[in-house]
Amino acid sequence: MDETKYKATVAEAFNDAAATYDQLGVEFFTPMGRRLVERADPQRGQRVLDVGCGRGAALFVAAERVGPSGHVLGIDIAPAMVEAARQQAEALGTGHVEVRVMDGERPGLEPASFDVVTGSYSLIFLPDAPAALPRYARLLRPGGRIAFTSPVFLEGTFPFLPPVFTELIPQRLLRNLPVEWRPEALKRRFNSWLSDTGDLTRTMIRAGFEDVEIADEHVGLVAPDGTTWVDWSHTQGMRLLWQHLPAYESEQLRKRLITELDRLRGDGPLRLPTPVRYVVASVAA
Repeated sequence: MDETKYKATVAEAFNDAAATYDQLGVEFFTPMGRRLVERADPQRGQRVLDVGCGRGAALFVAAERVGPSGHVLGIDIAPAMVEAARQQAEALGTGHVEVRVMDGERPGLEPASFDVVTGSYSLIFLPDAPAALPRYARLLRPGGRIAFTSPVFLEGTFPFLPPVFTELIPQRLLRNLPVEWRPEALKRRFNSWLSDTGDLTRTMIRAGFEDVEIADEHVGLVAPDGTTWVDWSHTQGMRLLWQHLPAYESEQLRKRLITELDRLRGDGPLRLPTPVRYVVASVAA
């Protein structure tokens, strides 16, 4: 993988999506971020680092937990995301929230300067996340904790989306994705350390963590209707597929998804339980 090209692609995608990211009436990242912070359990007065903070789904929940006597730093590779989070911090008057543009692969921060590190669907996307984890262990004070989320990788399902999309998105369309984002590449990259709890635990221990806790829960992905979900999908990870589909195939997929999702929702909002893996570990006290 060309890391420079990969990071530039990710930054560009999220810069373009920043204005509408998590702003279209679909609930998923916000409840997932809140639950992640609950599991990380930062305390009053502590210092928290949120990696890949985006617009702040976990950032501002952490800020509530640590209070004005604490400090929360959010970092993200996409400048537009950082600016959106900064504006939100100013609007809320949260002076103990700071955001910076930074490459999460090699964070330029002082050792032993945080009590908690969080990463909501972010740490796992670093080009070599297992190699980056020891750097985060060094950023934690004695007894400090790391907490991050990951999809639950199930054999035969479409990665990063609720299981229902495995049948709704034709596999042939995935040939349009860049090579590093096709299912076989994702399997090599993610399944090798995230899908098996034993492999994941061993990876965390090698990185300098202990007391590893892994819990799979369903987060309710809720949208008013199929059209809203499809519009929302252009602002998150699936954006890469939309960007690379030929116009005709893009329009056909859009129609198919809206039709099927509206059929699934019936007379109420669309509710798609989505499996999420929560990982919490600590460094030695």
